[in-house]
Amino acid sequence: MVSPVACLADGYRYSSLRDDYWHVSQSDYVGSAECDNRGPSDEQQYETLNAGHLLYLVLDSKHPNPLYRSPITEPQRVLDIGTGPGTWAIDVADQFPSATVYGVDLSPPPTTWVPPNCFLQVDDILQDWTWQEKFDLTHMRLLLGAFSDAEWAEVYRKCFDGLKPGGYIEQVELDVRVMSDDGSLDPDSLLAGWGQNFLDCAQRAGRALDTQLTMKAKIEAAGFVDVQEHLYKCPIGSWPKDKLLKDAGRINLAHWSSGLEGWAMFLLTRWGAPEPWTADEARVYVANVRDELKKPGLHIWHYTRRVWGRKP
Repeated sequence: MVSPVACLADGYRYSSLRDDYWHVSQSDYVGSAECDNRGPSDEQQYETLNAGHLLYLVLDSKHPNPLYRSPITEPQRVLDIGTGPGTWAIDVADQFPSATVYGVDLSPPPTTWVPPNCFLQVDDILQDWTWQEKFDLTHMRLLLGAFSDAEWAEVYRKCFDGLKPGGYIEQVELDVRVMSDDGSLDPDSLLAGWGQNFLDCAQRAGRALDTQLTMKAKIEAAGFVDVQEHLYKCPIGSWPKDKLLKDAGRINLAHWSSGLEGWAMFLLTRWGAPEPWTADEARVYVANVRDELKKPGLHIWHYTRRVWGRKP
């Protein structure tokens, strides 16, 4: 394994194996605009990812297997790409003790204990894969902005090649735009413009955030068949009357609130318009958006899309 390169950007730690993408100043330890990793790897961001994991467990709690939709009842080898804190990989390893589960990411996870059948590794999946045996299931979640279009094509090709015949790929990505069905979200609010702001930043960075709209076609183009999808409307806040959705919304509000600043610092201070924002400008913006999230009477939500397909 290659040691990760790390830098600090306004208090947030960003990490990458691809040291050729980093230009770190020894005087201030701030990554340049060429930094390619999608978001911070600090402890708060791991808490954000754990909240996201819990959100989808709640939303899929009535499904026979809330961890994935692929029709695999007894997987023996599982790969989780972009594993973050490793929560999904650990849960799968717990559920299937006879399986061997690998979780990989560019940054070392903070996890201190994993099941004996779970292995969390620091690696770059764009490099040559070194696993000797093929997988039954390859899983990805919240990797929007992680790769360029050309890199996504390479990722899906590697996933296809790394699966056994009959194995499945499964990916879950969210839409960064916040929406409302009843007009409770002011179209001129910062919150209403949040998603488009970040879509534009990512477009300038060459790493689009609209992955949830493009992944199905790219997975099919890689050779997968029987590709299916499920679209979620994820509430933000405890406004739904349905108990399950109310619980999901409460978790999702924490998910959004804890993750705002890390994403803003990374994208706005590098790719903001009309020029990169200062750290103070980004902090004020985040504080105002966070205040809007707490506004009474808001009935807001965002889409999340789950796609899964089979290798022939």
